[in-house]
Amino acid sequence: MTADRSAADHYEVVALASSAGGIKALTAVLGSLGPDLAVPVLVVQHLDPRHRTIIAEVIARRTALRVKLAEAEERARPGTVYIAPPDRHLLVGPGGTLTLSGSELVHFLRPSADLLFESVAGAYGAQAIGCVLTGTGSDGAMGVDAVKSRGGTVIAEDPRTAEFKGMPEAAVSTGSVDFVLPLEEIAAVIRGLVETKRQ
Repeated sequence: MTADRSAADHYEVVALASSAGGIKALTAVLGSLGPDLAVPVLVVQHLDPRHRTIIAEVIARRTALRVKLAEAEERARPGTVYIAPPDRHLLVGPGGTLTLSGSELVHFLRPSADLLFESVAGAYGAQAIGCVLTGTGSDGAMGVDAVKSRGGTVIAEDPRTAEFKGMPEAAVSTGSVDFVLPLEEIAAVIRGLVETKRQ
């Protein structure tokens, strides 16, 4: 009874996905999570693969958490934010080991929120929190279904207040979202979920 410890007695990971408008949204959420978050945070933000990215540096200036581009085969640690590098899918396996993949585009995208969420669902089951923020298109919708079907918890930014409503709207329309929240309330709910389960 190792992996599934009576469903989820606590959470082990948070996965965030965003696209257009995402740097601002990620900064708002990550900046309000505080320095002592007891789980790792995995992020897919759609980035232009033609340019070197400074997303980790930009977000690191606005959060007390450690922020870095994910590296292949490293282990996800609590209190650290791992961002998918441009043009690489970010996946996580058992024990929190990260994998970067150059496999085919999903919905014309690499990195893909769907692939990240599906890997999080497979590795963490009911101990996963998946969250879809602002963005165009529908990336993340299949992934939130996967997280929910394994007993995890799903959050979406309220499409009515999101800068770009496509991604959160697609997530909400799956029927798999537990919390639909304005951007400024998301961090408090994530902290509350993670901390309550650890009491």
